[in-house]
Amino acid sequence: MRIVFMGSGELGCPAVERLLASPQDELVAVVTQPDRPRGRHLRLTACPVKQLATSRGVSVLTPEKCAAPEFVAQLAALRPDLIAVAAYGQFLPRALLDLPTHGVINVHPSLLPKYRGAAPIQWAITNGETETGVSIIYLIEKMDAGDILAQAHMPIASADTTATLSPRLAALGAKLLLSAIEDIRAGVVKRTPQNDALATRAPMLRKENGRLDWSQSAATLHNRIRGFFPWPGCYFVWPHDSAKRVKVLKASLETGSGEPGLILKTAAHGLIVATGRAALCLAEVQPEGKQPMSATAFSNGARLRVGDRLG
Repeated sequence: MRIVFMGSGELGCPAVERLLASPQDELVAVVTQPDRPRGRHLRLTACPVKQLATSRGVSVLTPEKCAAPEFVAQLAALRPDLIAVAAYGQFLPRALLDLPTHGVINVHPSLLPKYRGAAPIQWAITNGETETGVSIIYLIEKMDAGDILAQAHMPIASADTTATLSPRLAALGAKLLLSAIEDIRAGVVKRTPQNDALATRAPMLRKENGRLDWSQSAATLHNRIRGFFPWPGCYFVWPHDSAKRVKVLKASLETGSGEPGLILKTAAHGLIVATGRAALCLAEVQPEGKQPMSATAFSNGARLRVGDRLG
């Protein structure tokens, strides 16, 4: 089949690799977001999918808006049998959904209808889920609500972060995508409508979502730190300067109790902080504008003492 792939994030890279390796399919083009300023120096940088496709000699299209009539015409000229999507970053208009012979399918890293939205991996970890997975669905105009072609489950380990879970889901998604394409080619696809009554949301993350609320339980805070790593990151404000943020990169559950936010102990393995229920050991932090460091080194440098309160 003639396939167009649309994706920008790292979730799409294993899928591109699998499509390129498929002897029965032709990857006629890859569509990604335009280059964006990235990094500390805000240099224009291609997304991971574009970098991969370019290195493999695949034609790459980077429309500012995929709904633009000129882009739809450009894609139509490629005569795709199927469009596959993974973390593309734009809603596809009806004109694109109706274009390929076999429709448009999407790789979504959750067990739909749970966690519809832009950040399913992050919210699954944040909400304390012990299992997630990947769904292959037909795209429709309603977000992540199309019929399911295939699903696969994956456990979430207690130490998993978004950074560790995402690559595993990307690999699983690529494998499942190729399996779904084979079913489409063979004409044996089973479409399962989603139950909208069971749908939950996974909205886009913002920096302000990362502020730690010490009145919550240690388990809740620990899950949030794992789910929001590496971006946007969870943070508290400096006890002696509320304008300074300190990101928490690694933490663990600890015994102890006290007024939420109060430093209970400074130990070799970290900074023990009271929460709404039990305590949290901060192991690695990153003060604003500085490199990551152990929480102990931060505590010593900031001259934090038992009884100080983190904001």
